[in-house]
Amino acid sequence: MSLAILGITFLVGLVIGLPVAVTLGVSSIAYLLSAGIPLVVVPQKMFAGMDSFVLLCIPGFIMAGNLMNGGGITARIIRFAQALVGWIRGGLAQTNVASSMLFGGISGTAVADAASIGGMMIPGMKKAGYPADFSAAVTAASSTVGPIIPPSVPMIIVGSLSGISVGKMFIAGAVPGILLGLAMMVTTYIIAVRRNFPRQAWQGWRELVSSFLGAFWALAMTALIVGGMLSGYVTPTETAVVASIYAVIIGAFVYRELPLSRVPGIMVDSAVGSAGILCLVGTANVFGWILVSEQIPQMIADSVLSLTDNKFMVILLINIVLLLVGMFMETIAALIILFVPLLTLAQGVGIEPLHFAVFMVLNLMIGLTTPPVGICMFVCANIARLPLGPVIRALVPYLATNLIVLLLVSYIPAISTWLPSLMDK
Repeated sequence: MSLAILGITFLVGLVIGLPVAVTLGVSSIAYLLSAGIPLVVVPQKMFAGMDSFVLLCIPGFIMAGNLMNGGGITARIIRFAQALVGWIRGGLAQTNVASSMLFGGISGTAVADAASIGGMMIPGMKKAGYPADFSAAVTAASSTVGPIIPPSVPMIIVGSLSGISVGKMFIAGAVPGILLGLAMMVTTYIIAVRRNFPRQAWQGWRELVSSFLGAFWALAMTALIVGGMLSGYVTPTETAVVASIYAVIIGAFVYRELPLSRVPGIMVDSAVGSAGILCLVGTANVFGWILVSEQIPQMIADSVLSLTDNKFMVILLINIVLLLVGMFMETIAALIILFVPLLTLAQGVGIEPLHFAVFMVLNLMIGLTTPPVGICMFVCANIARLPLGPVIRALVPYLATNLIVLLLVSYIPAISTWLPSLMDK
């Protein structure tokens, strides 16, 4: 009976549009009341979920990204991306994807990417004659690269849940992230040829070198993050702090577009954004504790393994479940609730935890561009001033491309595990 109350309350909360953190908290409290369990469990489990050194990465990387955004990074990255790939058919769309790949190594979140890149690229593409629905779709689709290429907030969450090295998680996402971006560039090229989108002239080596030098200090942040963790001299949390300090220095004294008077405001905004994520982590931890206490993870594993213990079929079933969940649930909540149960299932058929973590995060990133709750889809449709229908239709080729990449990453472990394996040598 208590489990039924938990499930019904949770579904009702999602249907009426309550924030996911509130839905998780309310449904958990409803369960505890019906089961006669003291409500003191709620603050205890919330604090336990948030009391993790690894989670300190989140405010650090969010602040670093916000500081770099305020320091003039977006325009410089777009200029470099345009010089690099703008000459390919559908040049502005290619620039959009390439900018997201470069920007993803700084922001760590897909929504930040969609808002920052989309705010400049969507109006620019519309002005250049690209259809508004296509402009919004390519921006939304490419923004999902952000949380795959390091740094990545979802991967930090996974590390705190599982004990998998966050540094290895970051490195494991590099190749899948690049593969995802390149696949979307191929898709963009095919669409551009079929719809006869414009081709921009090659701007020359002088502009390529000049734009690279202009964006160098911004791009170097990614090298700082990855290099620091590969070296083993700093932890991911320490890297986040170093990245924030670096962002202040570059924005204020190199690019000179970040007045020091704005830094306190950016810190407050970053704190508010981080608090929202950590609140979600806390309430999801209460919900997850209830599921574990009711042995739901083991029941899921046993149910699937009773159907098949074939590794390839289990991977397929996990992906189908995650794709469905990603259509309705926010990424971080889905990770906290489902990661441990599905990891138990994955390990039962011999799937390596690091490999599983990467394709689970990639899977849920696809959910950011699928109805009904694809956040990046909403952001880009709003910037383009379009209803969701045309944007969803324009997204279909990119969703198909992303699913192909997901299958490759799911069934070829080396794509995600090869690079981290070098850290052990």
